[in-house]
Amino acid sequence: MALVFGEVAALYDDVRPGYRAELRQAIGERAPAGPAVDIGAGTGKGTEVLLAIRDEVTAIEPDPRMAAVLRAKFPAVDVLESTFEEWTPPPGGAGLLACAMAWHWMDAATRNQRAAAALAPEGVLAVFGHRFAYADEAQSAAIGEVFDRARRDVPMRPEHWIADDVRGSGVWASVDELEWREDRPLSTEGYLDLTRTFSPFRRHSPELQRRVLDDLRATIDGFGGTIALDLRTSLVLAVRHR
Repeated sequence: MALVFGEVAALYDDVRPGYRAELRQAIGERAPAGPAVDIGAGTGKGTEVLLAIRDEVTAIEPDPRMAAVLRAKFPAVDVLESTFEEWTPPPGGAGLLACAMAWHWMDAATRNQRAAAALAPEGVLAVFGHRFAYADEAQSAAIGEVFDRARRDVPMRPEHWIADDVRGSGVWASVDELEWREDRPLSTEGYLDLTRTFSPFRRHSPELQRRVLDDLRATIDGFGGTIALDLRTSLVLAVRHR
């Protein structure tokens, strides 16, 4: 399933939101000098953050279609088509290891241990991403009904699951979490394009996908053609032991 986004790589890069300056600043202030590595890099939404604070960046992405978009955007980045589990860290470790919207795709039993082992002493792990909620309760309920009718069988992760996972691993000297929120309106078609990039949606058959999109279009048009997203961004920073 981690390769499902390659089917819509260009759309993913176009409609998935980037990251705010405050997040880049927080990472830059905490991470020591040294090469930066973006794991599960996709089309480079997180890579762009790293390039703003580091000159030397490596991106690890297993899907060649996503990697192709990333290379076209950032030709100076060393893009390796590999999973995190198959990748060999640089000698001495990286100063900064980042993961944007992909921590759940890493092997849960080993991801923290592998991340710590890939870092230099006192290196920093930065796991960040967006959570798409809704600013209007009526819209939230109506959109939820559409997805429920589509037999939504993917359980929602707790809001702070990444921080809990990283803290619970016991391999980090310190773990901090920062959060930001932003109301972001989307048109009907803008929201449908965003939905096309969600992995639970892409798991459905083409017939069910069409039905979901038709139902979402009718629902959002019923609200005047605009949906108000409550975009929640989180950043978990973990420091490796000496």
